[in-house]
Amino acid sequence: MRLKLFIISIFIVSLIVALFYGEIIISKPLFFKAILLYWLFSTLYSNLTIVVKKGKVNMDYGISYGLSFGLLAGPLGLFIFEFVQRFIVYFNRKYSNTADSDEFLHTFYNIGAFTLNNSIAFFLFQALYPSFQAIPFGFWLLVILLVIVVSLLSDLYLITIFSFTGDITSKKEAWDFLRSRSMLDMGKTAFSNGLLVLLLMEQQWEMVIALFILNYLVSRSFMVKSQTIQHKLERDQFEQMAYTDFLTGVHNRTYMDKIMQELNKSGECIGVLVSDIDTFKRINDTYNHAVGDHVIQHYATTLQSNLQGSDCLIRSGGEEFTIFLRHRSYQQCVELLEKIRLDVECSPVQTEYKSDQLAINYTASFGLYYYKTGAETEIKRAYVYADDLLLQSKETGKNRVTAKNGTATLPLSARFK
Repeated sequence: MRLKLFIISIFIVSLIVALFYGEIIISKPLFFKAILLYWLFSTLYSNLTIVVKKGKVNMDYGISYGLSFGLLAGPLGLFIFEFVQRFIVYFNRKYSNTADSDEFLHTFYNIGAFTLNNSIAFFLFQALYPSFQAIPFGFWLLVILLVIVVSLLSDLYLITIFSFTGDITSKKEAWDFLRSRSMLDMGKTAFSNGLLVLLLMEQQWEMVIALFILNYLVSRSFMVKSQTIQHKLERDQFEQMAYTDFLTGVHNRTYMDKIMQELNKSGECIGVLVSDIDTFKRINDTYNHAVGDHVIQHYATTLQSNLQGSDCLIRSGGEEFTIFLRHRSYQQCVELLEKIRLDVECSPVQTEYKSDQLAINYTASFGLYYYKTGAETEIKRAYVYADDLLLQSKETGKNRVTAKNGTATLPLSARFK
């Protein structure tokens, strides 16, 4: 209720100011020509506006030409322009089903806020322009000052609205909101509106249209680039999600198929490692699956902490992990796996079970097949060999590394190529 009263109050005050001033300060032919151009291009720009949802309120970020129209036509002419323009946008959004639930109320806020703020700018301009005329670039300095004032007033209104909706609850949040205003956007608004005032006063219609078109093309180009970047980010995010195991955060089986195809053509020597947690079913049966998940997460973290950037860790099954060790010799791979095995054995999982804190000890077994890709053995066959070696580790007592050097039978020239 307070939010609605605040918005209606701004609208009523803007209407009173417009009616109190009571006249359009330019000739009717100039007014109608200008307002038709402004309506046309403002409607086009409305399709380029970036809408950001903040709490219960949709915020539109786009260039406004209300300042120049207010300086040109006065508060009454400005109110007429804003009223018609905002309802054009309103009906367009209703027709295209892009309006939010409070679009009608927000339309009255936009009419009131933009009319009131730019009317204040009009009165300031009338009062200060004689003093600024004597200053080099005085007109532009004054326009920049007016844009700052209008932006500050607009932010104060929005801070009030967000305090009503609960989206701003402290002075720090209000200050952060004020600081979020873009100086580049304010500069673009100042120079666009200043040029429009000068060109319209001289009735340079071709230049006015050219300026509108230029701003439209720049805004359109910016939006297309922004959408392209956004789409790429979304594609990258979806790809990452498709290749990521949600429990552990490492790569999943889908990514394993992809990386195996790439490695199969690389012609490098790699270690294909398959490992899993020993007697994992007993952990699940003794406690529960939540504890089992903590053990899997702990194991994944232990594995990842021992790898380098070029290695690839994959959760290839429930408690099974596959690692492709790259840029290492066979001996280095074996030594690394022995270190990992000891780390797992000596690092219990800290977890909770039935409100009690537990330290669960566990071990893991490993099968390593080291070979040269692109030679006689396909990588999928190498993976089967590594899985067989893991089975040997299980059958001979668990908590051990069983490894085979598949490059030992290659000629020395091929082995170290």
